Amino acid sequence: MRLVEVIPGESPLVLSQPHVGTALPPEVTAALSDLGRSVPDTDWWIDRLYAPLAERFSATIVRQGWSRYVIDVNRDPSGASLYPGKATTGLVPTETFDGEPIWQPGAEPDPAEIARRRRHFFEPYHAALAGAIEATRIRRGFCLLWDCHSIRSRIPRLFEGVLPTFNLGTFDGRSCSPDLRAAAERVLAGSGAAFVIDGRFKGGWITRHHGRPGERVEAVQMELAQAAYMDEAPPWTFREEKAREVRAVLAKLIETLLEEAGRLHARGSAP
Repeated sequence: MRLVEVIPGESPLVLSQPHVGTALPPEVTAALSDLGRSVPDTDWWIDRLYAPLAERFSATIVRQGWSRYVIDVNRDPSGASLYPGKATTGLVPTETFDGEPIWQPGAEPDPAEIARRRRHFFEPYHAALAGAIEATRIRRGFCLLWDCHSIRSRIPRLFEGVLPTFNLGTFDGRSCSPDLRAAAERVLAGSGAAFVIDGRFKGGWITRHHGRPGERVEAVQMELAQAAYMDEAPPWTFREEKAREVRAVLAKLIETLLEEAGRLHARGSAP
C-alpha cells in the first residue's frame, strides 16, 4: 500500500507536506507503544492551514499520508543527522521530540526493517515530489518548493525558550537564491510577527536535497510554531481566527517569493 497524495496545480508553487499523515501500517501499529500510536509529533492541521493558500496560488500539493513514525521523509536516508551535535529524531524515530520511547521493548526497527521502509515509504514520497518539481519547472520555467511544517512552540529538548512563529529555513542560503532569502526577510520583518531565518530549523532533507536554485528550483522550509494557529495539547484543536493571521503573512511571503523567482528565472534566462 502506498499513501502519497499528489494534487496537481497550475502555478510554479509546489507545497510539500511530509508530516501531516497519521496512518500506520498494521505491522507498525503492533510494534508501537500506546504513546507511539497517538503520533503526538504530527504536524497537526498543516493541510487545513494551507488549503486556502493552495487554492489561491493554484499550487501543486505533495502530501505524505503515513506518520513520520513509520519513516521520516524529511531526514537524510543514510541516517546521518541533519543537525550534528543537537538533539533530533532520526530517519525512523525511536522517541518523541521530548525523548520518550515510542516502541514496545524489543520491537524497535532493525536495519533490515528500516531498509524496507525506505523502499516502501520513503522513496515513493521523494519520487512523487521530484516528479512534481520537474513537471512544474518545465511547464512554468521554475519551481518554488515550499516545505510545510509545524511544531510545538516549547520543546526544551530541542530548543531553548519559545519558538518564533515563523521559522524559515534556506539551508544557510544554499537551497534558494540570495534575492529570495532577502525578500523573505523583508516581508517577515514588516509583518510584526516573531521570526527567524536559518535558526534552529534550517531546512531538512527535502529542502537540502531538492533545492537547486542554479537549476531553477528554489526551495525553502517554513516551520511554524503550532501555538500560532492551534492548541498544542490533545485534542489539538484548530483555531481559525489565529490561522487567518498566519495565512495573511504566508500569503504575502509566497506571493513575494513567486514574484522574485519569476524575475530571476524569466523563461530562457537561466539554464
